[in-house]
Amino acid sequence: MKIVALISRPQKEEAIALAKDIIAAFPDRTFLTEPHLAPALGMKSSTDEELGAADLAVILGGDGTLIHGARLFRGRPVPIVGVNLGSLGFMTEIPVTEAIDALKLLFDGKAKIDSRMKLTCRLFRGDRCLLEDEVLNDVVINKSALAKIAAHETWLDGSFVATYMADGVIFSTPTGSTAYSLSAGGPIVHPSVDCVVITPICPHALTQRPIVVPGDQLLSVRLTSDLQDYFLTIDGQSGHPLQKGDRIEVLKSPNRVLLVRNSTLDYFAILRTKLHWGER
Repeated sequence: MKIVALISRPQKEEAIALAKDIIAAFPDRTFLTEPHLAPALGMKSSTDEELGAADLAVILGGDGTLIHGARLFRGRPVPIVGVNLGSLGFMTEIPVTEAIDALKLLFDGKAKIDSRMKLTCRLFRGDRCLLEDEVLNDVVINKSALAKIAAHETWLDGSFVATYMADGVIFSTPTGSTAYSLSAGGPIVHPSVDCVVITPICPHALTQRPIVVPGDQLLSVRLTSDLQDYFLTIDGQSGHPLQKGDRIEVLKSPNRVLLVRNSTLDYFAILRTKLHWGER
């Protein structure tokens, strides 16, 4: 892990200060960074392709910044150290004060690394595949503010599941179960479980509840309503307009995301801290 990509939120003074400390602490490493961070560090900026070829990513921000960073590697099994400069930070587990120690553990081969499931999402219009992308958190099909309720005909490995008459549907990984899906009433799923959570958004039928399905089976959704201002959103990073008859397929990706864990906290300690559950 000689080449390290530094990924941060723009215009974050705390990220600049921490990046300088990390660079000073590891003079034997080569650091790359984004155009918005490079001038403050006195470095040459790197392209997304150069960042994506690094051996390690250090994320200085929140979960959204981590998702952005993970997408740069396009399936490469690169360890990611998430240092929390955001708010909740379910994936960015490392506090600022422990960032350098966490990196020392990693470079010494003593860090714990989680392998997280990803999804592959494809958008079809007729026989044409308009989009194929990978997802760490969730695939979301939903409307804009003024769109009407829509019908989402949903299948799992050829078996009909339901037609969700709803504002939208979320398909989340276990990692993404604590994101939008949780806000929409979905369950929290331990990240070691390979599955997909289907969470309808404000379903018309109150009995249509979130369900958990095997991750290695093909999910297919066909939109059967006349649609206006309806979108497919990939990990909250990109949006794509949808039309009646479009089909979205979701399946477990062969690629994984490697997240370096906080050595002092287990998964349930993170949930207790972030969600303000009672301590023992």
